[in-house]
Amino acid sequence: QVRLGESGGGLVQAGDSLRLSCAASGNRAMGWFRQAPEKEREFVAAISCNGHSTYVRDSLKGRFTTSGDNAKITVYLQMNSLKPEDTDVYYCAAHVRGEDCDNLYYTGVEEYAYWGQGTRVTVSS
Repeated sequence: QVRLGESGGGLVQAGDSLRLSCAASGNRAMGWFRQAPEKEREFVAAISCNGHSTYVRDSLKGRFTTSGDNAKITVYLQMNSLKPEDTDVYYCAAHVRGEDCDNLYYTGVEEYAYWGQGTRVTVSS
């Protein structure tokens, strides 16, 4: 069982930055997603189990990055130049497979088996 816990959300103004953290109890490929009320969960960023590969959704490149500490016990989502449309609940997730720690990252909601409780980010204009 993998346990996840996000932190770092809050209320900021447009143009500000936030860094979200996700503490993970297992070493797996990790992902970040966000979801607005009555909308589907949307992929934001992913990092491979070994931490060597990362990927950010095209529309967020240049503003968002993801990284992990050496043990990848904690992964981060750095969000810069925040916009009101970035207002959402942000979730971290751990990949369904944990036996191979390789260079692969995953972008599909269905590829993740473990989810944090979410942290709310609100960006005011």
